[in-house]
Amino acid sequence: MVFDAKAVEDKYIVAVHTNDHINLIKAISSQTSRKRNRVATEYDSIYFNEGLSESAYLAAGSVLEVAKKVEKGELNSAFAIVRPPGHHAEENEPMEFCLFNNVAIATSFLLNQKVRVLCLSVLHENGSFYPTGDDGSHIKIGEGPDAGYNINVPWENDQCGDAYYIAVWDHILIPVAREFNPDLIIISAGFDAALGDPLGGCCVTPHGYSVMLKKLMKFSEGKIVMALGCKEWLNTLEW
Repeated sequence: MVFDAKAVEDKYIVAVHTNDHINLIKAISSQTSRKRNRVATEYDSIYFNEGLSESAYLAAGSVLEVAKKVEKGELNSAFAIVRPPGHHAEENEPMEFCLFNNVAIATSFLLNQKVRVLCLSVLHENGSFYPTGDDGSHIKIGEGPDAGYNINVPWENDQCGDAYYIAVWDHILIPVAREFNPDLIIISAGFDAALGDPLGGCCVTPHGYSVMLKKLMKFSEGKIVMALGCKEWLNTLEW
């Protein structure tokens, strides 16, 4: 089943981003090419073009819309194939090809609906698809009653493949997920860890991804939402 893209409303974005950030993204399409290029140079790996404002709103809105449908039971699961991606976007700053933090916006909505959400992401730079500074550190384990449910697994070296990831899955993440008992799982699916990705530096194969996903399908009655992330290299996706 395929759905058309749907633009997000500002009332959902403000739960994650500042008004200044929203206004910045909203103004991109109406600016001259010269001004867009000049503004883009102020940020890390950001490229603006005509129509990007609309694309950013449609990307965030599409992830939010399928998350709503899965949560309500209208869909068993969903994969939002959207551009631009979102998991590097900070509270007040676009970053690494990302403008609005699509997954964080959807997750914020679900949490406000009292839905227990398990979030998964594989990143190696600013640490999390949530707009924060160092929340990707291994010492960040959550706070209060949620302490222990925020888990970041750093690798000591690169070239980690299926065996490494599945071992962490089986011995760390799956046991905690079982205890957490999520109502829904949302995945920031950037494939940074895929074999052949020169920036991620890892070696997870399509089979490895399928094994990990199959294990996740045992939770939350299979309610899983995936949102396409960034830095996908064609030679890793063609599999």
